[in-house]
Amino acid sequence: MARIPRLRFAPSPTGFLHLGGLRTALFNHVMARKLGGEWVLRIEDTDRARLVEGSVDDIRRSLQWAGIEYNHGPGIGGPHSPYIQSERLDLYHKYANKLLDSGRAIDSLGSNSTYDRACLNLTEEETVRRVRAAEKHIIRLNSTMVNEPKPKPDLIFGTSVQHTRAGLPTDPVLLKTDLFPTYHLASIVDDHEMEITHVLRGEVCHANLLGSIFQLASKGVASDSPITLGSLRRTRPRTSSVWHLPLLLNPDGTKMSKRKGDVRVRDYMEKGWEAEAVINWLALAGWNVHQQLDQLDHKHNLVPGAPKLHQDVLTLSELIESFDISHLTHRRTILDPKKLESLNRQHVARKIFSPSAGEEDVVHRAADMIREAYPGIDPQYYSKEYITDVCRALSDRLVTLDVIKTAAPYFFITPNYTSDAAKSLRKTVQDDLYSRVLEQALEALKTISLRDEQAVRATLEKIQSNLGIGTVKVMNSIRHALTGQKAGPSVVEILRVLGWDRTRERLNAALEYEAS
Repeated sequence: MARIPRLRFAPSPTGFLHLGGLRTALFNHVMARKLGGEWVLRIEDTDRARLVEGSVDDIRRSLQWAGIEYNHGPGIGGPHSPYIQSERLDLYHKYANKLLDSGRAIDSLGSNSTYDRACLNLTEEETVRRVRAAEKHIIRLNSTMVNEPKPKPDLIFGTSVQHTRAGLPTDPVLLKTDLFPTYHLASIVDDHEMEITHVLRGEVCHANLLGSIFQLASKGVASDSPITLGSLRRTRPRTSSVWHLPLLLNPDGTKMSKRKGDVRVRDYMEKGWEAEAVINWLALAGWNVHQQLDQLDHKHNLVPGAPKLHQDVLTLSELIESFDISHLTHRRTILDPKKLESLNRQHVARKIFSPSAGEEDVVHRAADMIREAYPGIDPQYYSKEYITDVCRALSDRLVTLDVIKTAAPYFFITPNYTSDAAKSLRKTVQDDLYSRVLEQALEALKTISLRDEQAVRATLEKIQSNLGIGTVKVMNSIRHALTGQKAGPSVVEILRVLGWDRTRERLNAALEYEAS
């Protein structure tokens, strides 16, 4: 019977989850779903000196924010629970003891850092006596009893890591003095026990010279039968495919670092980036996706009038549909912040213009932002309908959703005609002409629906024709009265959002200010 494809994301809780870790989790998720399999979140916390409190919660919270749901792991459980290595010590001790019994491991006296193989000359009685006397001891792999491992090809880099004894420490440690396993032993044992079929991990693991040796040793202890060289050769490893993802780099080509910008996932959460945009950004880093995009049927279901989205704006389901691991590059990839800005703006727009893509969530978040930014304003300004109109009008400016608080304050409060921006705009139209434009606009616009773009444009053109002036004079006059700012959406769009009642109030207010 064919095994279910099973992958794993196995971070160490030594700090908050960073972008590289999120990308690794993302590709494990995407590949598992593409193969019709599942994936596991496994916490590798055997290096007790480097643990950071709160890391596990941050990892889980970050994955939840990104919409990357693991099948088994902390908080969920599963057939191979527990999924935190510090809670699996008995299992590692069992494997280490089987290696001891077979002669492929050594009960070594001394510390983790000092070792001269002198313990190999001790009698069994002397070893037992010193252990009972509470002398520190550790379990090491007896590397002389393990055959040279066959190099395993990496399916992204296309080359093999050559594991040679010359590059190995003498008899690498399996269990430390605190009886916690080393990363190498715990990882290989868990991959076997959890029936992991595919390993997709970061490039930093590519240089792991011990991995294949431990995997070779583990094959022999996976069953209750005695270990022989023949059984080692016949035992087929469960993990049959290995990929290493290349490193992510800063824009200047250096390795990502906290000193050079945001690298933690929580930084992007706190600054209001859309989760869909962040995972889209990470997925495109090192993935030659354009061939698949040509064949992808985008189904954004946008309402009429929505902006056209770029081809590489992908949802998680589209990432899964188009994923082909053979198109991942082995080259290290620069993460371009400008690319994230572009993707985020388009993902916000996708949600705003698609009722099925998260419009309600965006509108709800935007309304909360407006209530916070403009305390005490009339509730009409943060109604669902009004906020939806504002978001759509500003969609090309919303790099992040919270820009709505500052991009166009005139949608929520009356214009300040005494500001420098308002005065500068006002100077572009002569005094008598300004008032005449507003007076005609009051009369003409009240007879039409301001949501009818064609009718609004025709009305503004008629005002222009009646007064015998250019388009700029008409638009600047009305823009000044409605907003007090030169920049922003088109006058037609502003009229549509404000509606007739607010438009009338502001045109009258501008005329009164002009006359004062």
